[in-house]
Amino acid sequence: MGLKGFVEGGIASIVAGGSTHPLDLIKVRMQLQGEKLPVSMNTQPIHNLRPAFAFHSHSSTIAMPPPPRVGPISVGVRIFQTEGVAALFSGISATVLRQTLYSTTRMGLYDVLKQKWTNPDSGNMPLVRKITAGLIAGGIGAAVGNPADVAMVRMQADGRLPADQRRNYRGVFDAITRMSKQEGVASLWRGSALTVNRAMIVTASQLASYDQFKETLLEKHLMNDGLGTHVTASFAAGFVASVASNPVDVIKTRVMNMKVEPGEVPPYSGALDCALKTVRAEGPMALYKGFIPTISRQGPFTVVLFVTLEQVRKVLKEY
Repeated sequence: MGLKGFVEGGIASIVAGGSTHPLDLIKVRMQLQGEKLPVSMNTQPIHNLRPAFAFHSHSSTIAMPPPPRVGPISVGVRIFQTEGVAALFSGISATVLRQTLYSTTRMGLYDVLKQKWTNPDSGNMPLVRKITAGLIAGGIGAAVGNPADVAMVRMQADGRLPADQRRNYRGVFDAITRMSKQEGVASLWRGSALTVNRAMIVTASQLASYDQFKETLLEKHLMNDGLGTHVTASFAAGFVASVASNPVDVIKTRVMNMKVEPGEVPPYSGALDCALKTVRAEGPMALYKGFIPTISRQGPFTVVLFVTLEQVRKVLKEY
C-alpha cells in the first residue's frame, strides 16, 4: 500500500512538473532580476532582461545599474524572441529528475504518514498531523532531490547570461557531473538548507491544505467528490503554498545560481546573507519578487498534480 503512494505521487508530479515547466523558468528569471553584482568591462553588454551578474576577470570592473523590471508576460515573450521557443523548456530534464526524486519521495512519505495517522473512526486526519506529515515528507524529499534542483535552477537561468559566460549544460546529468568536477560534490547540495526549508513549507501548506479544503467541501456538502472539488481544493492549496514559500524560493534561487570563481569571495556567504543583501538593496518586497509567475505556476501545477493524482488513484485502485 505504501509503495503505491510513491508510484501515484511520482506519476502525478512528473506530469505536473513537465506541463508547467515554462512557467517555472519564467519565475526563476524574474527572481534573479535586480541582483547588483560587478560586471567585467570586457564583457559584452547584457540584454535588458538580464540582471547585473558577477563576471570576474583581471581587468577592472564597473558596477552596472540594474535593468528595468518587467512582468512575466514580457519575460516570456522576450525569452521566446531572443532565445527561441526551446529556451522555455531549458532544464526540463532536470525538472523530470527533480520530480522523480523529490516529489515522489515527499508524496509517498506523506501518503504513508497519512495512512498511519488517520483517525480510523472518522477517516480524517487532524490538521496539525497533516502539517506535521507535510513538514517531515517535504524535508526528506528535498534532501534527496537537491542535486537535481541545483541543476534545474542553473539550466533555467543560463540563457540570461552573455554567450561567453553561459555554462551550456547538455542535460541534467552533464550539469551534475560538471558541478562535481569543477566545484566539488558539495556544490550539489548548495542551498540545501533553503531547499529543505522551502520544501517543508510547500509540502505542509500544499498537501495539508488540499486535504483540508477537500474534506471541508465534502463535509459541508458544498460540492460532490469529483473533478470540480479536486480543482477547487487544489487551486486554493496552490495559493496557500505560493504565499508561504515565495520568500524562501527567491533566496534559494539566488544562492543556487550564484557563480563562485576560484580565489574570489562568493556573492553570498549563505542564505541569511543573501536575504539581508536582497532586502537592503531592493527592499523587503523583493522577497515576493516573481510572485505572479509563482502563483501562475503553482496554481496550475497544484491543479494538475492533484487532478492527475486522483485519476491515477482510480486507475490503480484495483491493483
